[in-house]
Order: sequence, then C-alpha cells, then structure tokens
Amino acid sequence: MFDYGGDPAHTGPRHLRVRGGTALTGSIDVKTSKNAGVALLCASLLNRGPTVLRRVARIEEVNRILRVLGSMGVAYEWLGPDGDLRLQPPERLDLTRIDADAARRTRSIIMFLGPLLHDYPEFELPFAGGCELGDRTVEPHLTALRRFGLSVERSQGSYRATVKEHVERPGTIVLTERGDTVTANAIMAAARFPDVTVIRNASCNYQVQDLCWYIEKLGVRIDGVGTTTLTVYGRAEIDTTVDYAPAEDPIEAWSLVSAAIVTESEITVRRTPIEFVEIELALAEEMGLAYSRSDEYLAANGRTRLVDLTVHPSPLRAAADKIHPMPFPGLNIDNLPFFAVIASCAKGGTMIHDWVYENRAIYLTELNRLGAKVRLLDPHRLQVEGPVQWTGAEVVCPPALRPAVVLLLAMLRAQGTSELRHVDVIHRGYEQLAQRLQLLGAEIEPF
Repeated sequence: MFDYGGDPAHTGPRHLRVRGGTALTGSIDVKTSKNAGVALLCASLLNRGPTVLRRVARIEEVNRILRVLGSMGVAYEWLGPDGDLRLQPPERLDLTRIDADAARRTRSIIMFLGPLLHDYPEFELPFAGGCELGDRTVEPHLTALRRFGLSVERSQGSYRATVKEHVERPGTIVLTERGDTVTANAIMAAARFPDVTVIRNASCNYQVQDLCWYIEKLGVRIDGVGTTTLTVYGRAEIDTTVDYAPAEDPIEAWSLVSAAIVTESEITVRRTPIEFVEIELALAEEMGLAYSRSDEYLAANGRTRLVDLTVHPSPLRAAADKIHPMPFPGLNIDNLPFFAVIASCAKGGTMIHDWVYENRAIYLTELNRLGAKVRLLDPHRLQVEGPVQWTGAEVVCPPALRPAVVLLLAMLRAQGTSELRHVDVIHRGYEQLAQRLQLLGAEIEPF
C-alpha cells in the first residue's frame, strides 16, 4: 500500500467509511469553480479597490491562497454562509511575510507572478506545489512574462523575480503551452500594461473565461474571450469596486454525473456548465449513457450556459476508441480520471491515455484494490476491462485530487464496507463532497 500521508491543513474528516452498493437518488447543485476561484483571488491583486466574489467554494485550495494573501497584508472576510468573499489589498503588500507553508501547498501561487510584476521590481515566491502529478515545468510562464520585463531565478526553494524598469511593448505573444494558468498569468500581466497586447495560443477554458470577464469588470477591455487569440487593452492603474460571481465548476459537475453513472442511479445534477462537459457527455452517450437535460439558463456571471442534467441508469459498453484529453473544447484533462471508473462498469476493454502527466495514471491502478481490472501499459496509458465485481477494501488516498475522488465513487458502487484514508486531498477541490453525497442516499461516515 502506498504511504501517502496527509495534509495537516484540512477542512473536513481525515478518513471516510463507505457502505456501497446502494443506488442514489435526488438532485444536487454544482458549486462554483475551484480553478476560477483561485485565479480570481490572484487577479484581485491587480485592483487597488475592493473585490467581492460570490459563492466562492469553501475548499482547502481557496483557504491556502487566502492564507498567503492574508500574510501579505490583504484584508479578507467571508460575508455569510453562501460563500461570498470580500478582499481589500493594502496600499503596499508586504512580500517579506508571505506564508511559505501555505504557498508551497498550492501550484496556484505561480499566478501571483503576473499581478506582482507591475508594482514590485524585486520579489520572491516559494516554489509552487499542489498535487503530485509529475514534472510540471513553469518555463511557459516565464517565457510569456519575460515580454513584460520579468526574469526569474530559482534558488533555495524560491522563485527570485526581478522586473526591468523600462520595457518595450510586448506586442504579440505566442504562448508555448496552451495552459490555463499560463494564459491567466499572461492576461494578468497584460491587464496593467498600458498598451495593447495580443496573446495567441491562449487557453479558452472555463477558468480563463471567468478571469477575463472579471478583468473586464475592472475596466480592461479584452477581445476574443472564448477563443485562442486574446487582445488585451491594458491600463496602468486599476482602482475600482468590483462584484463578480464565478461560474459553476465543470469538473465537479462531471464528478457528480460520474457518481450517478457508476452507482446506476437517477440523479439530477443542477447548474451544470454544459459547454464545458459536452465532449465528456457525448463520449459517455456513445458508451450507452441515457440522460435528459433542461433548457439552458445563465449562470450568475450572465455568460456561462447552465442546464439541469438528469442521468438515468444505463448498461454501458466500452468506448470504441481510446479516451484522451485535449485543450478546450476537447475532453478536460481533469475529467479524464473519471473514465477509468466509468470504463470499469462498461462491457469490454477501454484504453485511457493521460499524455499530460507522468504520475497520475499509476494512481488509478488503486482501483484494483476494489476489484477493478486496470492495467498500467506505461506511465501515460491504462487498459481498463469491465464490467467487474466491485468489493469493499481499505485504500489510502493518492496525492492527487481527481484519482482520490474516483476511488470514492468506486467505493459507492462496491459491495460491502470500504475505508478511504487520508482524504485531505479531496478537501482541496470539493466543498463537503461526502456530506452532499449523503443527501443523495450515500452511506458515508467520517471517522
């Protein structure tokens, strides 16, 4: 058994006991986006005025970023039980007092580079952490931000940043990686550069769209939102009061849809951001999934299209081709792991190709402890055979968010009692997931 340990900073139970084999029923609302939430927290540093973010998910990843912001002098307060959050940066951040422990627990800290380079000619940030998914280079970030005068040296566990005093206009920047956080950093750097910056090969994923719409509320015009070419009309100073509501989380939405598929349950997943799960849904439909959906309506941001999605119990067959992620509008990399447990419930063999991360595929072989037939072909490819006879077992959470949730879903299907230990990693990205599944009839108890 892997000895993964746990994160001492957690917002829920350390272990879960699951009695599986019970069908779920009812409706559940999707929470707002984890990845958009943390990007917007970083982007609040662009604004000298106050920011109010609505219905922010109360998750550990958000808590870590707030700990870092608070240590730098940002005042913040939760405004009520619905997750509304108010932030007010100080006149000058104190970067010497940054909470290094919290910073090293989240990779989102890398998105501080774009906002900070405008006002701080020299600063240090701790190395970024987060899930253990393999080597994840920060070079695409540095390549993009170099055009704004930023240079970074890595030493003694920190990024040491310096910014040129006089910088030529960036003009057109071609990102070397169409990554979400890379794109976010480039957008935030361009937002306060007093010129027009064109960003090509930009991610157009959900969190990038939310970030752009927030920055537009700050008074910065951005053309091309939702495409791979963004034109940002930057402003040297931003000092305004802004109120913004990030959209719902498509990864949580697909997690909940997967829970219904795996347990052969009829569940309505309300407030599903349909544009960002359409590929996943089409692929599952090809595997035999039956579902129905409501008419579309808009999220609180006035832009993102939502539906209420009802999943019906369905016999599944293996996917006709390998399942692999692609940048949006392809299958989301964070939704790929859920197809390992879905394929385990389908008749036949399915290949899953996780070409992005070196380590994540091996974590999905932990499904075998519950009766799955998941074979690791190489660091990036899995062969999954189904259907299988799921049985209860004790499993330690891997140090990766989505594979940990996949194990929880498999335990909901498995006959008998299972124990999932050190579930702190799940609290990073999901707000009270176990408690919300209980409301659908899941037999889960903390211990």
